[in-house]
Amino acid sequence: MKEQWINEGYRIFAIEGEKGLKIETLAKKISISKSSFYHHFAEMEVFMEYLLNHHLKQSEIIAQKEKNAKKINPDLVNILVEHKIDLLFNRQLRIHQQVDSFKTTLQKSNQIIGNAFIEIWIKDLQLTLSFKQLEGLFQLALENFFLQINIDNIQEAWLTQYFEGLKNIAKSFE
Repeated sequence: MKEQWINEGYRIFAIEGEKGLKIETLAKKISISKSSFYHHFAEMEVFMEYLLNHHLKQSEIIAQKEKNAKKINPDLVNILVEHKIDLLFNRQLRIHQQVDSFKTTLQKSNQIIGNAFIEIWIKDLQLTLSFKQLEGLFQLALENFFLQINIDNIQEAWLTQYFEGLKNIAKSFE
């Protein structure tokens, strides 16, 4: 039961942000009484800690998949489509990083996922830029990416176009 609360809360936070997390709404969505929420989490702050920890676990899963990816397209694109909710959760953390726990989780998540992504770039694009240069370019690309994504555009066609544009930008720095 605890897992149902976490999974649905994670999804709602990813799409609607923290203001979408209402115990009554969650209880209705998963058809479990509100008292079950209080039994498992006691209060919303504790529940939010569970969601943030869940996000870090999801980040580890994504990073592991990225390490096994050979190419940006289709490998990375498919991973991102599969983990759409995780990306949107990360986006919410970015938007609301004035909350210390959100900022800390965002930084940890970016560290976990970011390094694996840069490795794919190096392998796939065969760029001669230094790791530090790629890291800087990745930070800019990451900010731009999270400004643009939403529930509707995290799909193969949009991601393919987005990464093709990044590839062209990166190549222009060589």
